[in-house]
Amino acid sequence: MQPFWNADPMHGIYLVTGDCPFHDLDFVVAQAARAGVCAVQLREKTADTKTFLARARRLKQILSGTGIPLIINDRLDIALACGAEGVHIGQSDMPYADARKLMGENALIGLSVETWEEVEEAQSLDLAYIGVSPVFSTPTKTDTKTPWGLDGLARIRAFSRHSLVAIGGLNTANTADTILSGADAVAVVSAICSAEDPYAASRDLIRKFEIKGEK
Repeated sequence: MQPFWNADPMHGIYLVTGDCPFHDLDFVVAQAARAGVCAVQLREKTADTKTFLARARRLKQILSGTGIPLIINDRLDIALACGAEGVHIGQSDMPYADARKLMGENALIGLSVETWEEVEEAQSLDLAYIGVSPVFSTPTKTDTKTPWGLDGLARIRAFSRHSLVAIGGLNTANTADTILSGADAVAVVSAICSAEDPYAASRDLIRKFEIKGEK
């Protein structure tokens, strides 16, 4: 089903997959897509390559025709094999220049930034977005540096030419403040994946953007 709220692929609620205690992953992604998330990132830290690729292909099929891009976390080989629209890389992953060469000029490439030096280095790169990580502390991201906080996010917004995807500890309680501090998109994991009703949870988060747009 074509979502009714998806004007910009990097503006809105950006779903990053995680543990789904109430439903299988395919159902959660389908419901989030129906609600109108702006992007879906498949993040797999423990799955073997065969399993990762099979999941990626299923999600690519679910998102087909919706206009919602599938972003693969870390693994360019998976992104290429399943035909994903983009890849998200961290500072210890394949360098941007190599990722761009392999993925092509039209691919959406996002890059995590955890220090100010990394923000400055990203300025010259042709990125779809930078992932401000983490904004708040979160159990889903335990290998990152000190949280940026809203002040750090605002500082990056004042400097960076890129779209900003905020990630880390984000939910319905702090999404509005995160947007007002400069985020173009808000990445969430458990706020949707752990919801009993992933469609309703997605819509609640999306309304924060709709309300912010009316101010």
